[in-house]
Amino acid sequence: MANLQLERETSIGMQVEDLWDVQESKLNPTQKLNACFENIPVSAFPHTPQGIEIKSDASLAEAVQILAQNKILSAPVVNVDAPEDASWIDRYLGIVEFAGIAVWILQQSEPPSPTNHLPTGAESAVAPANGMASSAELRTLGSEDASITAGDFFEALTSSEFYKKTKVRDISGSFRWAPFLALQQSNSFLTMLLLLSKYKMKSIPIVDIGAGNINNIITQSAVIHMLAECTGLQWFESWGTKKLSEIGLPTISRNQLVTVHEDEPVLQAFRLMRKKRVGGVPVVTADGKKAIGNISLRDVQFLLTAPEIYHDYRLITAKNFLLAVKNYLEKHDTRSPMLSGMITCKTNETIKELIQMLDSLKIQRVYVVDDDGNLEGTITLRDIISRLVYEPPGYFGDFFDGVLPLPENCRI
Repeated sequence: MANLQLERETSIGMQVEDLWDVQESKLNPTQKLNACFENIPVSAFPHTPQGIEIKSDASLAEAVQILAQNKILSAPVVNVDAPEDASWIDRYLGIVEFAGIAVWILQQSEPPSPTNHLPTGAESAVAPANGMASSAELRTLGSEDASITAGDFFEALTSSEFYKKTKVRDISGSFRWAPFLALQQSNSFLTMLLLLSKYKMKSIPIVDIGAGNINNIITQSAVIHMLAECTGLQWFESWGTKKLSEIGLPTISRNQLVTVHEDEPVLQAFRLMRKKRVGGVPVVTADGKKAIGNISLRDVQFLLTAPEIYHDYRLITAKNFLLAVKNYLEKHDTRSPMLSGMITCKTNETIKELIQMLDSLKIQRVYVVDDDGNLEGTITLRDIISRLVYEPPGYFGDFFDGVLPLPENCRI
C-alpha cells in the first residue's frame, strides 16, 4: 500500500514534468506551473487512508474520542437525518476539527471578566451557554485565568453532562472558520491549491457526485508531502532551489507576528488564535525577541484528552503547557512532532530544504530567525503553497457566491 501511494505521488510530479515540456515557450516558469496544475484533475491525488466519518448525533465527547483514537485532527460529519438517496451536499454537514471542538468548549467556559473566577465544576461554568456563545473580545488575561484552569477544571469539564450531551450537529456553525466547501473529482489541481493557500482552507473534501459521498480529503500537509516526493524533477528543482528571500518568504514579519509570552496563561494563546484566525503562535521570552516553543490549534486537544498532566502546575502558563505536554508525550507518543522542539530556519535556505524539513517532521509551520536567534517571522504550509501558484484574473468567477467569504481586497 505504501509503495502504491508513493507511485501515485511520483506520478503527479511526472505529469507536471511532461506538461512542463509542452507549454508555450513565451510563458514564464510560474505561468507554466499554473498551466500544468490546471490540466491535472484532483482525482489524480493520492487517497488518504483514514476513511473516518463522524455521525451528526455523536456527542462532543464521542467525537473527541474518535479523533484521538484514530490520531487524526478532523473528519467529515454525516447528517444522520439525511435520506438514503441524498446528494453529497445534504449528506454532509461539514468537517469537524479537533481544535474546533476544543476551542468552542473553551469559549463556552470563559468567565465574564478577568477578575471573576469560574464556579466550582465545569458544568456550572458552562450552564449559562446553552447555544453558540458570541466571540468575546480579546482581553489581557492574568494569573487568575492560569490558575482556575488547572487539571481539576479540565477533568470536571470532560466529565460534565454538557460535554457528554452536546451533539456535534449543535456546533455545526463553528466547525470551520469558513463554510463547508468541497470539490468534484474533475476539478483541477490549480483550484485545489488556490483554495488551500489564498483562500485559507485547511482541508478540502473531494466528492464523488454519482455516489454522493466523499472519497478523498486533501490537506495542506498532503500537498507538501507530494511536493517533497518531486525532488529531482526539472520543474520542481527550477522552483525549489530558490532561496526563501527570493520568493518573498516569510510573508509574516516579526512586527506582524501574533505571539504569547511564556508567563501568560495558555488560554491566551488559544484565544489569540481564534481572534486573529491563525493556526499557531510562538511562545516568546519576556523581551519578545526569542521563541522558546510553539503552540498550535492542534495542541488544544491536550486540554481535553489529558487533563491529568496539569496537576503538578499551580498556573498553566504557556511555558508550563509546553513542559507538561512534552513530559506527557515522552511517555506516551515519542513520534509526536511536538517533541521536535522549536523548529527554525533562515532566509538563505531554499524552499526545497524547507519543504523536506516540514514533511519529515510533520509540522505545520517553521519560525524564521536571524544569526543571533532572534525571531524574524513565520512560514506556514499555506505560505509555501501560495508561492507555487497564482490566481489568474476572474479564475473563480461566481464559484464562491453564497459559499465562501472572500478575502479582503479580493478582486474576483
